[in-house]
Amino acid sequence: MHHSQASDTLLLREDQGGAVHLTLNRPDKFNTLSESMLAALQRELDAIADDPAVRCVVIGATGRGFCAGHDLREMRANPDKSYYQALFRSCSRVMQSVVALPVPVIAKVQGMATAAGCQLVASCDLAIAARSARFAVSGINVGLFCSTPAVALSRNVSSKRAFDMLVTGDFIDADTALEWGLVSGVSEDAELEAAVSAKVEKILSKSPAAVRFGKSMFHPQRQMALADAYDVAGNVMAENMMAPDAGEGIDAFLAKRRPVWQQPGR
Repeated sequence: MHHSQASDTLLLREDQGGAVHLTLNRPDKFNTLSESMLAALQRELDAIADDPAVRCVVIGATGRGFCAGHDLREMRANPDKSYYQALFRSCSRVMQSVVALPVPVIAKVQGMATAAGCQLVASCDLAIAARSARFAVSGINVGLFCSTPAVALSRNVSSKRAFDMLVTGDFIDADTALEWGLVSGVSEDAELEAAVSAKVEKILSKSPAAVRFGKSMFHPQRQMALADAYDVAGNVMAENMMAPDAGEGIDAFLAKRRPVWQQPGR
């Protein structure tokens, strides 16, 4: 089992049989995305992207809240436009790295996810929230419209719902987040760990190659015109059909037996 070096305790990493658990670990600061937290996340995401043995990622957090977004104290200590441009660039890179990872990423959300913390939830492929979780893009309350979180949020929920959240800063509860499409599942607080584990196990039971083919096309095709999306999807499917797992899976289905997937090497 791999644990990151002790110096990186603000972000914990644990590997469990193909699944990587990344845990934001500044509970006293509500796991804000400080410069150092963003750098730690980027390092781990880059490492995961290059690792053929990784099959699923879970992003969670310690303490009462998932993530309160940017570190406002750190931001006020550096009142310089080029500093802010660099900060938002590095945050946007982390968010896009989550989307671009070759494997599914699940947000495990307890407590509050606000501003860039809500953006992180919106950037994950799946999100399972404890029933007590709360979501907001609350920058507007401190005079700062959540423009970068808006990019991810508006790709999850409808335009008017997203704008309502952005212009009021109001919180929505977990059931509303589920109904609106910001999260993919809600569990009782005590069952959050089990609900996430069940989803991870389900993903790990599938063909690792097929899951990677799917993740590679799903987000890009959503930005394309219909004909272009079908071109991309058709080519990915043809490639997927040539993978040994597809032959094995179809043969197993026809023979009414359980398929044996190829395991990517460690």
